[in-house]
Amino acid sequence: MTEKNIHIRWANANDAEDLLKLNDAFNGVGTSIEEVKDSLALSDELIAIAVIDDQAVGFACAQYFKSFCYRELQGEITEMYITEVARRRGLATLLIAFIEDKLRSRGVTSVKILTGQENEIAIRTYGKSNYAITEEVMLQKEL
Repeated sequence: MTEKNIHIRWANANDAEDLLKLNDAFNGVGTSIEEVKDSLALSDELIAIAVIDDQAVGFACAQYFKSFCYRELQGEITEMYITEVARRRGLATLLIAFIEDKLRSRGVTSVKILTGQENEIAIRTYGKSNYAITEEVMLQKEL
């Protein structure tokens, strides 16, 4: 894939079909276009999309919130996916920086990212953006 025009921007309802396809490749959840459009319209989630030559090739999602437990807003990049053919072009780093700028403008001073311990490529990518590995343990339960 030889790119002419790389662009990172906020996703909108017109991107619903592309986001649906990208998310299916990412995690296979199988949501509907209507669910994606509703999420884009009603959620406070930040969704950035990476485009090469007018083709959506990746996305990243983030959230932020205020808790009485902390003085600062808490931010998290919750999901990130780049199609196989578009990897190793710096898109993940561009998506991270794009989202960080928006979080910073909203008052967030610290951002976390969770990824699998064996996802070495992602860990290296996040490290390039100055994320440090912490000793935090994540526990999960299905309800």
